[in-house]
Amino acid sequence: MTNKHEFQPDLPPPANTIGVIGWFRQNLFSTPSNTIISLVLIYLAFEGIYALAEWAFLNADWVGSTRADCSREGACWVFINVRFNQFMFGFYPESELWRPQLFYAMLAMFVGLLAYEKTPYRTLIWLVFIIPFPVFATYLLYGGIWGLEVVQTHLWGGLLITLVIAIVGIVVSLPIGIVLALGRRSDMPVIRSLCTVYIEIWRGVPLITVLFMASVMLPLFMSGEAETDKLFRALIGVVLFSAAYMAEVVRGGLQAIPKGQYEAADALGLSYWKKTGLIILPQALKITIPSIVNTFIGLFKDTSLVLIIGMFDVLGIGQSANTDPKWLGFETESYVFVGVVFWVFCFGMSRYSIYLENKLHTGHKR
Repeated sequence: MTNKHEFQPDLPPPANTIGVIGWFRQNLFSTPSNTIISLVLIYLAFEGIYALAEWAFLNADWVGSTRADCSREGACWVFINVRFNQFMFGFYPESELWRPQLFYAMLAMFVGLLAYEKTPYRTLIWLVFIIPFPVFATYLLYGGIWGLEVVQTHLWGGLLITLVIAIVGIVVSLPIGIVLALGRRSDMPVIRSLCTVYIEIWRGVPLITVLFMASVMLPLFMSGEAETDKLFRALIGVVLFSAAYMAEVVRGGLQAIPKGQYEAADALGLSYWKKTGLIILPQALKITIPSIVNTFIGLFKDTSLVLIIGMFDVLGIGQSANTDPKWLGFETESYVFVGVVFWVFCFGMSRYSIYLENKLHTGHKR
C-alpha cells in the first residue's frame, strides 16, 4: 500500500502551456479580446508582408539594362544593376576598380577574423587593422606609388566614401575621446578646463555646420599654397566632432566604476597611468560598449551629411541617380537599396556589440 505522505515525482507541464504553443496562448490568445486583436493584427501584417514581397520579389524585374525592361508591376532592380558600380565606388575609373574591390575584400577579411571567436592572435590582428591597414588602404585607393595611377578623391563616392569616413572617424575618435574623458576628470584645473571647453563647444555644434566650416570656411583662413583635400578636411571635422561625444560616453563609464576600485589601486601603490590603464579604463570601456557602439552607428549614418559639401556617399549617389531623366520614377528602389545597405552595416555593428558584451561579462551585467 502506498504511503499517502510519500512524495510523488514531478509531472511534466501540459504540452499546450510550453513552447511555441504555450507562448501564443499566453501572449496572443489569453482572452477573447486579445484573440480578436491578435487575429486582426496578424491579418494586417500578413497583407503588408505579402504586398511587400510581391513588389520586391515576385513581380520585380531583375534582368535588363534599360528602362524598357521594367514592367512597373513590381520593383525595377534593373535600375540598381545599371547603377551598381556608382553605388559601390562612385565615379572611380572603371579600369582601376580592382583597387576599391581589394579594399573591400581586405576589410571583409579583417571583420571576419575579428568576429570569429576562435581566431588566434586577435590582438595582433587589431593592431594591424588600426595601424598598417589604413596606411596601405590610403595608398591603394589614392595611388601615386607602386606604379598606381592617382585617383583624386572627388572621384570617390558611394559606399567607398561612406566606409572611409566611418572607419577613420571610428578608429581615430575613440582614442581621442578617451584622452578627453580622462582630461575632464583630471585633478589639474587647466587640463580639466581645456577638455571641458572642447567637449562642450563641439557637442553644441551640428555636424553639418562642422562639415561646412571644414570644407568652405577653413580654406579662407589658409594661404593659397596650403590647400588641402576636401575629403581630408571632412575627415578632420568628423573626427573632432565624434571625439567630443565619445569623451562623454567614456566619462560615463569612468564615473560608473565603484570608488573601491580606485582605492584598491592606490593601496597597491600603482601610479596614475598604471591604475588607469590596467584597472579603471578596461572596466569603463567594457561597461560602455553599448553606448560606444551606439555612437559608432550614429556616426556611420551621419556620413550622409557629406553631401552638403559636394561629396557623394551611397545616399548621395542614390539621390543623384534619381535625377537621371532616363530613370525618373524609380526613387523607391533607390532608397530601399540604400536603406538595406545602411541596415546591414548598422545591424552588424549592433550584433558584434552584443557578442562583446557577453564575452566580456564578468559581473557588471544585471
